[in-house]
Amino acid sequence: MTKLPRTLLAVAAAPVVASGVAAAAFVASGSTRRLGATREEAALALPGNELLDRADVQADRAITIAAPPERVWPWIAQLGQDKAGFYSYAWLENQFGCDIHNADRIVPAWQHPKVGDPFPLHPEMVLRVGRVGDRRVLVATSQGGSAPQDVGMDFTWAFVVSPLPAESDVAPATRLHIRERYQADGPGMRAGVEVVNRISTLMSWRMIRSIKQLAERP
Repeated sequence: MTKLPRTLLAVAAAPVVASGVAAAAFVASGSTRRLGATREEAALALPGNELLDRADVQADRAITIAAPPERVWPWIAQLGQDKAGFYSYAWLENQFGCDIHNADRIVPAWQHPKVGDPFPLHPEMVLRVGRVGDRRVLVATSQGGSAPQDVGMDFTWAFVVSPLPAESDVAPATRLHIRERYQADGPGMRAGVEVVNRISTLMSWRMIRSIKQLAERP
């Protein structure tokens, strides 16, 4: 089973350190399973669920973007430590050796992810692309990836881009739904999974808002 390195746990904790008591209180709350996602969205069977049949923790993040899917997808397609970064707290991630440089433009060479491609989070922590679908779905998985240390969990990370109905308040518009699924390697690691998920909420909060801003630009 692929594990997450301690380095990445430190990177995930960086926003808590930087944001202080308010951020720590947010992470400590029980609201981190659904960040902007409705109960109905959290109950959906999304692409990528099949890559990790049993999940100890599932977290759903979602946001409405006032732009059509074809303007949102390019920002998703080029995600990765070695490409566009994750549109989050790069300066903090880089304190722990991630070497991330968030892009503020679309790079044509990064627009064609394929199943099996490496999907690095850190030079020493590499997921792989487990599913890509019709410029609407990108799923990264720890299965088949690589990491230098045993932390004790498997992980999938799904990005799903869906057009909103024409009668919605914002048209044309897109719903971006991001889902994380975690499976602990034994009962003793369940608490660690919860910690990683809660801290990840802060990184995702920054990510989804950055993607929204980028896609909505003229």
